Amino acid sequence: MGHTRRSVLTGLGLAGLAAAIPPLIKNAAASLRLEPSTADSSACPFRVAVINDEITQDFEKACQIVAGDFRLGWIELRSMWDKNVTELDAKQIADAKKILEEHKLRVTDIASPLFKTDWPGAPRSSQSQTRDQFHADFDAGAQDKLLEHCISLCKSFNTDRIRCFDFWRLDDPKPYRAAINAKLQQAAERCAKDNVILLLENEMSCNTATGEESAALLKAIPNKNFMLNWDPGNAAAFGSTPYPAGYDLLPKDRIGHCHCKDVVRKPDNKYDWAPVGAGIVDWVGQLQALQRDGFRYGLSLETHWRGAGTPEASTRASMDGLKKTLTKAGISC
Repeated sequence: MGHTRRSVLTGLGLAGLAAAIPPLIKNAAASLRLEPSTADSSACPFRVAVINDEITQDFEKACQIVAGDFRLGWIELRSMWDKNVTELDAKQIADAKKILEEHKLRVTDIASPLFKTDWPGAPRSSQSQTRDQFHADFDAGAQDKLLEHCISLCKSFNTDRIRCFDFWRLDDPKPYRAAINAKLQQAAERCAKDNVILLLENEMSCNTATGEESAALLKAIPNKNFMLNWDPGNAAAFGSTPYPAGYDLLPKDRIGHCHCKDVVRKPDNKYDWAPVGAGIVDWVGQLQALQRDGFRYGLSLETHWRGAGTPEASTRASMDGLKKTLTKAGISC
């Protein structure tokens, strides 16, 4: 998702066998359910986090705000120092790890741009050159190498999750859907060898945007380490109802991460981003459902809204909205 997207057309983009997953994967996933740091409320069922670059490209300042001001123990890594996390050099990785340790922050996942590119051989997507890449631009031929690097980053940052997409949205993905699924399944199988979970984000500029489409994809790729990065805001911006309609279709044990942002309808049939709790997403109901259904993974604030003037000020306002929404939902975080 892009920092600078102010609105999204409601109709944007409208026009394999399962691999055997060793028991080790399930054990690894369970073993990596780390306890929250002392900054977290022990009663909080989620790993409440913020995507670091939603605040600032100054990684140390972002960590200070997340740990010190927001009193969180988790953070999601996407870009820093004007470089995508997948393009950091060895010294920058070491520096980032030191900053995380100093602020006692754990990493929910590597928010990579994996598979956020054109599908080879298909008509060029209208989305392929219009989106913020978060300081990354990897073509289709670079994806396998990018995946290997993301697995390495998981080890460096002590996380078991990589975020990915399913290629820029096609006007008619049906002729290519089976091949796309096979590529995603192949990637999940590769991740399984290193006990890594691959998280597919529903994203309106890619081929899986809604709860309905997410459910279909998870059914087609039943690998247990292939999970959903559920983003109700993205689904709402696409024009669907993420909760309860979309969420009710999802296999709850396949949701491995959740992005939290909100959207509002505009008179011109477009959408703007909004602070959490100030838009059309039923976040109270969604959060209650996640808690009820046993979701215990990352709940990352992905602000996008810039109505407070600066990324930092807007993130602070949206975090305040998230905390108030959690309170309304009766969840102590």
